Amino acid sequence: MSFPTESARSPPESEPASSPTRAETSLTPGPASPATVRGSSVTPKLPTPGPGPSSPTAAVRQSSAAPRSPTPAPPGQNAPDATGLLPGAHWTGQNLPEGEDADNDWDSTLGNDAASSTASISSSILEYRTINGRTYHSDSVTDTSYWGPNDQKQNELLDILHHTMTIALDGDLFKAPITEDPKNALDLGTGTGLWAIDFADKYPDCSVIGTEISLIQPTWVPPNLRFEVDDYNKEWTYKANFFDFVHIRWLTGTVKDWHTLYKEAYRCCKPGGWIEHIDASGTVLSDDGTVEKDMAMGQWGKIWQEAGRRLGTPLDVFDQNIQEEGLKEAGFVNISKKTYPVPLSPWPKDKKLRDVGLYFYAVLNQDLEGATQFIFGNVLGWTKEEISTYCSHLKAEIKNLKIHGYFPYRMVYAQKPHDA
Repeated sequence: MSFPTESARSPPESEPASSPTRAETSLTPGPASPATVRGSSVTPKLPTPGPGPSSPTAAVRQSSAAPRSPTPAPPGQNAPDATGLLPGAHWTGQNLPEGEDADNDWDSTLGNDAASSTASISSSILEYRTINGRTYHSDSVTDTSYWGPNDQKQNELLDILHHTMTIALDGDLFKAPITEDPKNALDLGTGTGLWAIDFADKYPDCSVIGTEISLIQPTWVPPNLRFEVDDYNKEWTYKANFFDFVHIRWLTGTVKDWHTLYKEAYRCCKPGGWIEHIDASGTVLSDDGTVEKDMAMGQWGKIWQEAGRRLGTPLDVFDQNIQEEGLKEAGFVNISKKTYPVPLSPWPKDKKLRDVGLYFYAVLNQDLEGATQFIFGNVLGWTKEEISTYCSHLKAEIKNLKIHGYFPYRMVYAQKPHDA
């Protein structure tokens, strides 16, 4: 089994927007084995898969975080809404499968390896908000709708995610056929800056800018790289026809208007320059039916879709094919796209997909509570107990290698016409 071949420079047929597109490969479950990441000495210990998908249990130790005898909710309280979204109270009324729990430590061997908005650094930028003990970006940079923490635990998650994507892309930082000697490049939403650092190392004669709403990047970086505190939802201050390459990755749920963002990227891109955008669906799929709609995995996409609707930051960039259509509307040409699977755990038989699943499993377990706290609590109004219990169910499902869930994600790149 291999990843799909890339369609070179010609616009492919649009995928239907009514449901998430399955990744363009056949995912086959198989035994797990240790994996390594380029530049890392991590050799995780993996769980042993069971005999097949008919027995969805795993031997893990019991946690006190999820009670075994919950108080039943009032009749009707746990019913799904019209979209199939289950309320938070549903999870406190459910027992974890016997013998399965999120608090086990087989994965502990992963270790710790695994107006104008461009502003000068000021004390106000560093005055982060604190919610339930977690820090979030400063209100002085952007509004309070961005859902991710900016503390050390979340930053380590972003580092692991960078390694995960590097494996998925065969060790490449990007797939767009950019010029061999780019002069200027922009990384939107750079996070901890690892992609920008690697790109700056690869192209030492290229001036690289990484933007983020929090100052969380390292200070020891290549001399041709600088980080800026910036909100890409506001008017861009970069001059027109400037960048050889604009890179966008994993920004779903943070962009208020993708079409406006693509138009700004088009304006700032040089004629002949390239843009690449990688983002995922929030819906967990399975090719063999092991992910069911009432499972925690099956509810994940519905939860985030509803949160995006309330926040005004759409989470259906993948499902509505916004990448391809938005880039085309902005004026880009030579559009190419590929859809990949990201397994939620190391269940696939294919070694590369198994490695991707292993490290994405580490991503989810690094800070699942941080990823859910703001969305589930502040936006959807769930209680701490409901959030904690849901996370326990999700972790138990992810750990079960008989459940073959994956996120489909899409990479789209396009070029600004030479005569633009």
